[in-house]
Amino acid sequence: MSTVSLVTGANRGIGREVCSSLAARGHTVLLTARDASAAQAAASDIPGAVPLRLDVTDPESIAAAVREVAHRFGKLDVLVNNAAISYDTWQRAISADLGVVREAAETNLYGPWLLVEEFLPLLRASEHPRIVNVSSEAGSLASMGGGTPAYAVTKAALNALTRMLAAELRGERILVNAVCPGWVATDWAARAAARSPRERPAWCGRPCCQTTARPAASSATAALFPGSQSCPCTAH
Repeated sequence: MSTVSLVTGANRGIGREVCSSLAARGHTVLLTARDASAAQAAASDIPGAVPLRLDVTDPESIAAAVREVAHRFGKLDVLVNNAAISYDTWQRAISADLGVVREAAETNLYGPWLLVEEFLPLLRASEHPRIVNVSSEAGSLASMGGGTPAYAVTKAALNALTRMLAAELRGERILVNAVCPGWVATDWAARAAARSPRERPAWCGRPCCQTTARPAASSATAALFPGSQSCPCTAH
């Protein structure tokens, strides 16, 4: 059986390009979206992609997706937590609408967390299981300033979760990484960004990125292949 990969928030932008890149490498790609018709439309353009409805904020939707993957494949090799919301450029931390922050946390943090918990038995059934959390420079404590509080805080929390999962699952040989795709022009983010989702990013140049990265259309595919090591930039 081929490598089975599931990507959340994959009907457009970075998620869709990750699906395309993985499918080109022979993966069976589960292209997920909150809306079943959106998943179907996106998957129809990618050979090897299988549409699957999945709302990362809905435990029942997650449970249904787990049952479907278990029934059809009996395992999951790669989980890419890509879905994210609320790039709240209009807010500042000192006056933030905490309702917006809570809503962002449901998708950006609790969704990936619950997906890992629920898909873990299927990941354990894989010979080379991988979990990749798509994060952002906005979540880096080293460079964090003011602005976009909902997005920045939830991505920082996702980075912390990544470190914890990597430590707890290392003994089971489940590699867990976070990746930052960089400033990419998508429907959701800034269209003025210099790079499209299809273009490969410039890596930071640290030894970890030099050993982890593979020639790939999207940075989120870099940590997925057998033999990769968890990148010290994000997870040990």
